[in-house]
Amino acid sequence: MPTEKAKIIGVSRHRLSTDGEGVTTLVAFHGCPLRCRYCLNPHSLAGGDMFREYTTEELYDTVVIDELYFLATNGGITFGGGEPAMRPGFIKEFRELCGTEWRLTIETSLNVPVANIEALLPVTDELIVDIKDMNPDIYRNYTGRKNTLVIENLKLIAEQHRQDDCIIRLPLIAEFNTDEDRAASRKQLEALGFTRFDLFTYQIRRH
Repeated sequence: MPTEKAKIIGVSRHRLSTDGEGVTTLVAFHGCPLRCRYCLNPHSLAGGDMFREYTTEELYDTVVIDELYFLATNGGITFGGGEPAMRPGFIKEFRELCGTEWRLTIETSLNVPVANIEALLPVTDELIVDIKDMNPDIYRNYTGRKNTLVIENLKLIAEQHRQDDCIIRLPLIAEFNTDEDRAASRKQLEALGFTRFDLFTYQIRRH
């Protein structure tokens, strides 16, 4: 019997080449440990009462409608948020329901306890890591948190030789970092064996 529950802020179907291989369904969790200055998904920080709480079985029943697409394209579920790595028990239980043929991807900041990532690596095919910036001062100024756990989790991934299963997002963030900062971050990550990078610029909407 499923025992895990989680609040989900959205389920987005039929995504192609945007957050993982093949056709994917994005499942966005409520809750995040960071308070980024330019939060890309502020709904994840809003009051949780407005969002539905799912059991793993209820979520599976919602997304299994697209199983043929997943199997035909090597796609599956991308867990985003918010911070999905705050819910390792839910994701592990979901993997038991969907089996091994669906591709499971996690979009994460890695700013969670190391035990969470240890639990998730065996059931996850790919991680999309939004690293912000490796410089601790830039990171703290932008997110309101230290990046100590991020670095510990990067080392864990490297120790388990899972670098090739990670896409590292390195954003250029207006007023917070520079091209030189981003190059320095990339150099640190390459020293840990990471080779897959997504370099982009945050598009800031000013009101």
